[in-house]
Amino acid sequence: MKTIFENNGGAYMQAGDYLLPNLSLSAEEKEMNICVWAMRHKRYLKQNHKVRYYNLLTSGQLNSYLADIEEQAEKMFSELVKALAKEEKITEELKATDMMLWVQKMNNIRNRATEIVNSQIIFN
Repeated sequence: MKTIFENNGGAYMQAGDYLLPNLSLSAEEKEMNICVWAMRHKRYLKQNHKVRYYNLLTSGQLNSYLADIEEQAEKMFSELVKALAKEEKITEELKATDMMLWVQKMNNIRNRATEIVNSQIIFN
């Protein structure tokens, strides 16, 4: 009789007296872009939505899901930074004339964009 894991394409390997699920990644999954945004979301899922996290993990969909989250978050972050900088008229001219003010303003924008991405994608 097959287990649910085996019915979904999983396999087990023998380790002493125990059968352990074989959770190796495919070549495609190993190449996926999983960086800071995806790792934050993974930690959030693991701590707050354990059932969803383990369902994604055991079905082999976790890495593709996290890669998608990473792509969405990075796109949203870069668009927000550009839009906020344009709205506040932070230009290359300001960068050339007053570098410290430009850095201060850009750090402020990046922090606000991070908070927005966190609330709308990462911790949602």
